[in-house]
Amino acid sequence: MDKTSYAEVAVPLHVFQTFTYRLTPEQTGQAEVGARLVVPLGRSVVTGYILGLLDEPTANLDDSDIKDAKELLDETPVCGPEILQLARWVADYYACPIGEVIKAALPPGMSPKRKNAMVVKPKLRRFVRLLQPSDSEDQKLTDAQRRVLATLTASGPMPLQSLIKDAGVSASTVSSLEKKALLETYVEAIRRDPLSENLGISDVEHNLTPGQATVLTQIEEQMNTGHYSAFLLHGVTGSGKTEIYMRAMSKALSLGRSAMMLVPEIALTPVFSRRLRARFGDQVAIFHSSLQKGERFDEWTRVRNGEARVVIGTRSAVFAPVKNLGLIVVDEEHEASYRQQESPYYNARDVAIVRAQKESATVVLGSATPSLESFHNARKGKYQFVRLPERIGARPMAEAKIIDMRSVFARHAKPRVFSDELLAAIKETRERGEQSIILLNRRGYSSFILCRSCGETVQCPNCDVTLTYHRSERVIVCHYCNHRAPVPRVCPSCGKKYIYYVGEGTEQLEEMLKLLFPALRVARIDRDTTARRKVFEQSLADFSAGRIDTLVGTQMLAKGHDFPNVTLVGVVSVDAGLALPDFRSAERTFQLITQVAGRAGRGDRPGRVLIQTYHPYHYSLRHACAQDYEGFFEEELRYRQNHSYPPFVALASLLIHGPDLGRVRSDSLELRKQLDLVNQDRKCRILGPAPAPLSRLKGEHRFQILIKSRSRKHLREVADAALRAIADKGANLRTINLEIDPVSVM
Repeated sequence: MDKTSYAEVAVPLHVFQTFTYRLTPEQTGQAEVGARLVVPLGRSVVTGYILGLLDEPTANLDDSDIKDAKELLDETPVCGPEILQLARWVADYYACPIGEVIKAALPPGMSPKRKNAMVVKPKLRRFVRLLQPSDSEDQKLTDAQRRVLATLTASGPMPLQSLIKDAGVSASTVSSLEKKALLETYVEAIRRDPLSENLGISDVEHNLTPGQATVLTQIEEQMNTGHYSAFLLHGVTGSGKTEIYMRAMSKALSLGRSAMMLVPEIALTPVFSRRLRARFGDQVAIFHSSLQKGERFDEWTRVRNGEARVVIGTRSAVFAPVKNLGLIVVDEEHEASYRQQESPYYNARDVAIVRAQKESATVVLGSATPSLESFHNARKGKYQFVRLPERIGARPMAEAKIIDMRSVFARHAKPRVFSDELLAAIKETRERGEQSIILLNRRGYSSFILCRSCGETVQCPNCDVTLTYHRSERVIVCHYCNHRAPVPRVCPSCGKKYIYYVGEGTEQLEEMLKLLFPALRVARIDRDTTARRKVFEQSLADFSAGRIDTLVGTQMLAKGHDFPNVTLVGVVSVDAGLALPDFRSAERTFQLITQVAGRAGRGDRPGRVLIQTYHPYHYSLRHACAQDYEGFFEEELRYRQNHSYPPFVALASLLIHGPDLGRVRSDSLELRKQLDLVNQDRKCRILGPAPAPLSRLKGEHRFQILIKSRSRKHLREVADAALRAIADKGANLRTINLEIDPVSVM
């Protein structure tokens, strides 16, 4: 009789426990850890992941209570031991379900919610090839048939549809030749290549400056050891960090290992990925959420099979199944977009560091404006600190100037979107044949709609925010839940027609510039344009080629791009960022201004930056204008230390949410009570509960509790114990989000 065996399975849901299932004898012989297993869960059927294989069920389970697994989906595990080990660490450190982590590590479509659901499959195409020489005299052939044979003789095997088009024939002509045994058709899987379209981006291997050579030598020496090492590369904008990244990748490949590069925004991948493709050929694979499911599946498969040894992508790429990883580069390591903003709440930068440790690889964190935590770690010796303090060619940093919008208001007796100085600079830049970038970190046309009769604004029905007007689509949109509604003709509150559009977004700036400067060729880059990937990529390519004069956009334009002909950067407003109720608001503003200033003057001509603000004396703006990172670091560090914020304490956020305000409030108070009970030694400081800065989001009310402690161990002990206690009292833990090391407390 065949012996019964069991599998420990994690499911891709917000469920912390794992489940035990009985395997059939056939499944027992084939099942491996990391494979997908279709299993019953309650009344539904889901796809889970095997975490362990057992000869006996755990002691607390009776065999009669264990359900049978339905179907084993994989002969080869989709989650290898390295990725599974990393997923376990992420689940433990960030206090999130391991099933959700594994789901995040796999391409979309790999975790169907029910048996027989559609799974991503290879793309198949019918090809045609010759079986006999095309000049066979034994067959009576029509002119159309001869064209088919001639086309195949010249090109070799080719897709059926391409053959029909090139030869100018119908499918029946090909079928008749197949019947004559002169050719055959066959089906072959083809790769969905996201980099197939050539945007004219090339790569030239530049000679290194002495500073670059010194930094690269230090990195390569550590790579030669084959042991873990971590670098913080602090290089000013335009100092040549990208060339160091690419040389280090070449070194990893020469050592027989693989390389990975993380970038914070999809907006950066078209340029970087094509430069990598130009240098490393088909060894490059790309990962980001704008790819189609099939493209992501094919790229993931190439990496898993070892066909691609260089990976570039956004945060989820940190889980790519790269074999023999030797180098991880985290570009713009300070960026908040490396943080996943829903469960699992991981930070890809920190996961990259842990992955490098586990795989004895080198990790390079690069930025012109490192996060305070990373710079603090470098000062403490946790990372090796290397610098590139000067731009390539000794080019000067762009000259920055603050424009006091209070004076502009006094001069014109009304608010102005563009100051006279900025308008004059745009005009002068265009007349010199140079390019400009205008940044406003707010998309849409108008920030909100106001009734001038009753004073009411049009609010999102699901969130505690106003709806943003998008003129191109004639809709008002919530940028949090994506609620969309037609533009009201009258005020929803009082019925009057005095509708007034308040505030500017990138869409309005684009329109204003086109009206003010009819000859100016203007394009826009923001989340609305990145949704149309090819349009967005073409805009970047056109700007790089000089076919666009001015690029208007959000923070996507602030980092990574290298446009040598840009000599002017205008920042329309930074005040909204400074006003956010978040302890990182000054740091983010400093980073944004410094980064966008770095887009100017990267070629042979000097650059300048004009920053419009109503807070001209704020320390983050003063230091950003002076390109003085260390001065800002010291001032911000004192603020963080005085108010007990990271990097001096570990921080956790508990967000209690739900549709019933009374229930959310009572659960928040009960959770605070349990936190106080387990924190009697006062090793943690607990703040709240209080309504979150966004008190209602996606139809749910939100209360927040913050926990601070100088000991990460004590913080987790207090948080975990309080959550267990409130769960025992009947609270639904799915309505409580525990976020470790939050990058924002919004």
